[in-house]
Amino acid sequence: MGFFDNHGLSYRAKKGIENKEDLLGVIAAEKEKEVPKIKAEEEIRRGLEYGLEAAESIGDRTISCFSRGSLPPYSGINTFLKVPYLEDVRDVGKYDVAFMGVPFDIGTTYRSGTRFGPQAIRRISSLYTSFSFELGVDLKESLNMVDIGDVFTIANIEKSFDQITKAVSHVISSGTMPIIFGGDHAIGYPCLRAVAENVEGKVGIIHLDRHIDMGEKDMDERMHGTPWFHATNIPNAPAENLVQVGQGGWISPREGYSNARERKTTIITMADVERMGIEKAAEAALETAWKGAKAVYLSFDIDSIDPGFAPGTGTPEPGGFLPREALKFLQLVAKEGVCAMEVVEVSPPYDVSDKTALLAARAVLDVLGTMVVNGKIGKKITS
Repeated sequence: MGFFDNHGLSYRAKKGIENKEDLLGVIAAEKEKEVPKIKAEEEIRRGLEYGLEAAESIGDRTISCFSRGSLPPYSGINTFLKVPYLEDVRDVGKYDVAFMGVPFDIGTTYRSGTRFGPQAIRRISSLYTSFSFELGVDLKESLNMVDIGDVFTIANIEKSFDQITKAVSHVISSGTMPIIFGGDHAIGYPCLRAVAENVEGKVGIIHLDRHIDMGEKDMDERMHGTPWFHATNIPNAPAENLVQVGQGGWISPREGYSNARERKTTIITMADVERMGIEKAAEAALETAWKGAKAVYLSFDIDSIDPGFAPGTGTPEPGGFLPREALKFLQLVAKEGVCAMEVVEVSPPYDVSDKTALLAARAVLDVLGTMVVNGKIGKKITS
């Protein structure tokens, strides 16, 4: 008699789960058969053409000799999600989404290192595939995506701001959605400035952060604690359409809250989120940001996540979102569509096992996937 012969006696005779069709996992597995593999097959053909056929000992003949696609994840050129790199940015309008880095951290007031954020996010993104089992979407099948590299930032805050604005404006004016990898949060202002000049109407802002980031200056400069003071000086980006979510703790200077009060911005603290729940907090943010607006800009500061889960950031403040909460919030926002998204304050020198960069990449994938599923960008292709 085996030691386990008397295990599970209460369940052995039962039928198991009778209504498996109600399980989200079962439903998602059914949806998978509707997702095509057109782009995946094209990638294999291109890899064999440009990378040569594999050695004769390789049984899987879809494998090439030189890596020219998304596999293996530890090889190749580090574009985001292994999408093509676009050398000539004048062609960016041919794509639905353009990933771009802003390696800028001279707006940092304490721990630097976010200039290496774009590299870290791109590198770890190779761990992901473009298919989401839960959403039932393959981004490479539904979107034409490209990586256009990094903005040439220099050792001057205001000149770098001008470079960033020109770069983001070029992308969005071409009809392409920019996904921006920072860099410190000072870039929020020049990025929003670029969006606003290309939108005929008001721009709303949804800003996830543990800090208010609404001072006028810090150490006599426009630093990473000041972007939304200056962004809401832009005529079509009014303060009443700015929603700040996740604030709390002991780091934000008082001036920022004073300015937020005077300008009547909406602040939804982590205590509010806990009290209201993610769904109601997201609904409140959407109602405020979208009121009379033509477009909404999404700013995701990785320090909105509790540093136990995202240590690789310049200004960690305990008590923030759990990753699952933040991803849910971002999906609820993305259901209505956003015109552009920035992910900022990933600082690899302080990261552990790439988990902060990994979460940053995941946030982008969730936003794009949700937008595709809800018809806000690209097309949800079915076979």
